[in-house]
Amino acid sequence: MGIALKLVAQRIALSLLLLFLVSGLIFAGTQILPGDVAQSILGQSATPEALANLRRDLGLNEPALQRYISWLGNAMQGDFGTALTNGQDIISSLSGRLKNTLFLAFWAALISVPLAIFLGLVAVRYRERWPDKLISAVTLTSISIPEFLIGYVLMYFVGVKLGWAPTVSTVYADMSLGAKLQAIALPVTVLTLVVLAHMMRMTRAAILNVMQSAYVETAELKGLSMFRIIWRHAFPNAIAPVVNVVMLNLAYLVVGVVVVEVVFVYPGMGQYLVDHVSKRDVPVVQACGLVFAAVYIGLNIAADVISILSNPRLRHPK
Repeated sequence: MGIALKLVAQRIALSLLLLFLVSGLIFAGTQILPGDVAQSILGQSATPEALANLRRDLGLNEPALQRYISWLGNAMQGDFGTALTNGQDIISSLSGRLKNTLFLAFWAALISVPLAIFLGLVAVRYRERWPDKLISAVTLTSISIPEFLIGYVLMYFVGVKLGWAPTVSTVYADMSLGAKLQAIALPVTVLTLVVLAHMMRMTRAAILNVMQSAYVETAELKGLSMFRIIWRHAFPNAIAPVVNVVMLNLAYLVVGVVVVEVVFVYPGMGQYLVDHVSKRDVPVVQACGLVFAAVYIGLNIAADVISILSNPRLRHPK
């Protein structure tokens, strides 16, 4: 257990270092964007004196390194400042938006993860037969189509033609759970189709790799059923790569929902980011980028920790 704790501590330290480096890239990326923040706020009719005063108030005249240190220090204390376009506190706006994004990602994961594992087990059970080929064909088709195209197709046929679900996924704090689930039905379907294929194929590949082991052949010689061999012997030993791919796709569900949220006008982090990118609201863009990076790195470190704890070979690499 001491080796495991040491490895976990190393992973956490590396993740913090990576987050620090990513914060520098986010800050530098927002600084080299074309255009003038003060000009975009005051408009083209602003006088040079007004622009100079606003730049001074925003701290744009200070050196970039000093502004970065100040921004990072405030961010570590949970203070992202205020939005330039509306003067609202960014952390207050982000909390509600992040909650909506996590709500959407939770239901997509609740459907896609068990379904992907089940389909992976079925594909291994009927390997090279029609269920395996059908599952592989459908999942490869879904992963090959861009998510915005899937969203618009579902919006047209399911939302407009059939009227089974709303085409605009608007949720409010006082909505009931049933109303919220109905509102997010289409974006959850799109996200499920996008991440399902990758998780299913990785589950299938991991189990097939374990199926070549000697102890699996011994179980077959004992006369155990194929499904029992897969479920009781192969799957538990393939859990580490499966957990890795599941966590990576969960990270995508949180970080990669920007397109889906924009398509369905869902009030989440992605929509919030796109709205303020168009307005060149730099503090909001920086805050959203840092939150997305923290979530993605956090889920990746969680995948590493779970793999280390579940696979003894990773704790003893020699």
